[in-house]
Amino acid sequence: MVRTSGFSPCRVITPLGGILKTDMHYVYVLQSLKDYNTYIGYTSNLRKRFKEHNLGKTKSLKHRTPFKLIYYEAFLNKTDARKREIELKRNSSKKRELFRNIKKSLIVPPSSSG
Repeated sequence: MVRTSGFSPCRVITPLGGILKTDMHYVYVLQSLKDYNTYIGYTSNLRKRFKEHNLGKTKSLKHRTPFKLIYYEAFLNKTDARKREIELKRNSSKKRELFRNIKKSLIVPPSSSG
């Protein structure tokens, strides 16, 4: 697994010293700025997918726009990325562990007093 801090494609140095540009696969966490709920997804084009979510092109999420990208992991292998997405969606302890690690990135909803 490769964790990156930006959107640039990963470059892998081959044993012979050449540089090979590879396609990355991403597992990401979005947080709705409307209801503050989170969504975990997978894509091979993070920029495009993020735009699609915010333009309301994802039917199941369009009522929750806009979104903030909270976290992502980058993988060289599609299968590894899909396994991680499923692990986070199905395994509550793995999801809790991730959310503990990124809690400072999450937006806290305003408290309703009144």
